[in-house]
Amino acid sequence: MSTTLTIVTENTVLGKGDALYAEHGFSLYLERPDFRLLFDTGPAGLTTLHNATRLGVDLRATDAIALSHGHGDHTGGLLGVLRTTGKSLPVHAHPGIFDDRYSKRADGRIAYAGMPYKREALEGWGAQFDLSKEARSIAAGVSMTGEVPRHRTFETGDDSLYIRRNGELVQDPLPDDQSLVVETGEGLLLVLGCCHAGLVNTLDRVQALLPNRPIHTVVGGTHLGFAPRAQLEETVAVLKGLAIPRIGLSHCTGLRAGAYLAKELGDRVEFCNVGWRASFA
Repeated sequence: MSTTLTIVTENTVLGKGDALYAEHGFSLYLERPDFRLLFDTGPAGLTTLHNATRLGVDLRATDAIALSHGHGDHTGGLLGVLRTTGKSLPVHAHPGIFDDRYSKRADGRIAYAGMPYKREALEGWGAQFDLSKEARSIAAGVSMTGEVPRHRTFETGDDSLYIRRNGELVQDPLPDDQSLVVETGEGLLLVLGCCHAGLVNTLDRVQALLPNRPIHTVVGGTHLGFAPRAQLEETVAVLKGLAIPRIGLSHCTGLRAGAYLAKELGDRVEFCNVGWRASFA
């Protein structure tokens, strides 16, 4: 069954960009003959809706939405998408997406970083939340990883991210972080939102869920742009031993980490910005 992936929202537009918008966040559209899915919605409706139109992506044809985690740069466009589609849609995610989240900025300020809309408001516009911590199928050949076990000790997380618990801000382990797995004739496609659980932990999770199924392509944010140097180097060491032919970097991978990955892994790496599109048999 053919599959096409299109990045609708991302941090960067290359060249003239055909009047596309760049914004810190992520959104990807998946199209199969019998199923269309929006994975994450970007930070704001304006960017996602504008880029979708320019890229020929008809959001009104969307069958479902999936959210990788509860940060605003991945969920802020949800209300705008729902209003555009004008219909009720299943929204697949982890129950933690509505948690009260914050981040520490470079100047030391603490800023709200969670989903900008209440669940009741989103349901009023047609969101039918399917919330689960478990791995599950959301369509034929399309599944969510569920919570990702954190076995790799070098993947330490981001200490600038916080969650409010019992009235206090504590470091956020982001248990709701999960990714999308798509089965194709060329192998598995792994689509990442931010991969707060760690890229290698996430790869381990996919291999545990679908053993002996080769991963053909990884695309999305890896959060390595916010990781310690030791984590970046350990990640590259693992990737060198894996036969993943295509690794597409977006969003929170960052330019420096992305350049290092490209130097170490060569032609297996590509940069996936707004308008990147790939088809698979």
